[in-house]
Amino acid sequence: MPRSTSRLSARRLAVRRLAAAACAVALCTGAKPAAAQSTPDAPAAGREKFVQCASCHGADGRSTVVPEYPKIGGQTAAYVVNALKAYRDGRRLGTYAAMMAAVAKPLSDADITNLAAYVESLDGSHCP
Repeated sequence: MPRSTSRLSARRLAVRRLAAAACAVALCTGAKPAAAQSTPDAPAAGREKFVQCASCHGADGRSTVVPEYPKIGGQTAAYVVNALKAYRDGRRLGTYAAMMAAVAKPLSDADITNLAAYVESLDGSHCP
């Protein structure tokens, strides 16, 4: 395996471990991060925008059609907000960054908050 690939794999593993730890903490405390606070109708508004996301991530956010696409269903709203804003602003790099940047570019902050609320509402029994 090329050195850059092993380094990337190690980085992905570290990110997954961190996400799993954050998921466990959130599940144990029942706390929602400040960025995850949204209006009661935010998930409904986010569902309308999720149609485009579903083509790659699946209707439930847990698609296995292309294994490299992450399972986002149940991911915390704070994580989704940060990830989408980073893609939109060109701060997030990686294999699918250009594709995600094109998807995130037209989203407003309100769209991102609503999408994040909807993604968080999806079945999260898979925690990364």
